[in-house]
Amino acid sequence: MSPLDKGIPQLRGQDGEGSVQVQLDTADQIEGAKVFAVYGKGGIGKSTTSSNLSAAFSKMGKRVLQIGCDPKHDSTFTLTGRLIPTVIDILKEVDFHPEELRAEDFVFEGYGGVKCVEAGGPPAGTGCGGYVVGQTVKLLKQHHLLEDTDVVIFDVLGDVVCGGFAAPLQHADRALIVTANDFDSIYAMNRIIAAVEAKSSNYKVRLAGCVANRSKDTNEVDRYCETVGFNRLAHLPDLDAIRRSRLKKKTLFEMDLDDDIAAVQAEYIRLAQTLWAGTDPLAPKSLPDREIFDLLGFD
Repeated sequence: MSPLDKGIPQLRGQDGEGSVQVQLDTADQIEGAKVFAVYGKGGIGKSTTSSNLSAAFSKMGKRVLQIGCDPKHDSTFTLTGRLIPTVIDILKEVDFHPEELRAEDFVFEGYGGVKCVEAGGPPAGTGCGGYVVGQTVKLLKQHHLLEDTDVVIFDVLGDVVCGGFAAPLQHADRALIVTANDFDSIYAMNRIIAAVEAKSSNYKVRLAGCVANRSKDTNEVDRYCETVGFNRLAHLPDLDAIRRSRLKKKTLFEMDLDDDIAAVQAEYIRLAQTLWAGTDPLAPKSLPDREIFDLLGFD
């Protein structure tokens, strides 16, 4: 048996015990708002999904805060129409003295009144993304920016390979996974399910379901979900209109209306309504690697 086939470790004790992971300070917990963490394979469309979901929540009259957790800080650019400064960049300017910052230094308003924050990240190969997420939430709380917020969306980079990547799960009520109808995306989804399983032993986070993105069909996604006890909440096909919206630095709700745009707008509104109403706290069991290969038809 390969070591990778043994499943996730059984974690005991406090989060971060016996590793370099950082336990969440209870003073930094986000209260009052519904918090969602969006995960998925790199390049799968998490930022597109997050931004349009934020816009959909705003259409419902909700006060939304989106936090981009990627060093390339492009999570919110379709909401703001530009790349905004990151929290780390702003902190560097004041020699990491957060008391010198004003809210308007790192929070920017985007489409539909969505508040936009880009956490940024440490230089390549140094530091930890978990630290960056933690500092961002602390700043937001210090400036009372979470008190008038109904929905917080963390847009998290790539696959979950360490505690830093998983840090937003410490704050989230539900994790949402963006996938596609292919092996690599489903493999990444399986690892994210394992990460949520690990974090849920110490935190309130549970899985909401997945979004099939950039996919004509959903048969492979649905087969995986049926096997592990997971749910597909939405399906967004591979439409050129979605690609064009990114090039125009706009959300889908700002694009000229045609049948395709109307359909994806409706799907995002439906997804936002589903999440706001509340989803069952799913706890699927991730599959060992070999079982995913067998499930998806590899010889």
